[in-house]
Amino acid sequence: MARIKRAVNAQKKRRKVMKLAKGYFGAKSKQYRAATEQVRRSLRYAYIGRKLRKREFRRLWIVRINAAARANGMSYSMLMNGLKKQNININRKMLAEIAVNDAAGFTKLVELARKA
Repeated sequence: MARIKRAVNAQKKRRKVMKLAKGYFGAKSKQYRAATEQVRRSLRYAYIGRKLRKREFRRLWIVRINAAARANGMSYSMLMNGLKKQNININRKMLAEIAVNDAAGFTKLVELARKA
């Protein structure tokens, strides 16, 4: 059986890593060994960051809704409980958008929640 040399595939693998490492500081963008470590770490951070982004946006929406609710004399938890009792199913992203851009509409929602 013939011997298989990995030259082409090894070069492709290294080229892919070095392309991902472009722009990194110092040896991490020049040396393959340092670049592989940093690329692996960077991909892990990117994965974690995609999860964290969702959490951070939800926190931001809740802060905005709470601020608008308190401006209308109601707490966040009372507002959400009242909306749930009134069967108003609107997500936090849209509620925050309404709170920021349509104060009158948000006040109507607060009044509906207050009735419950």
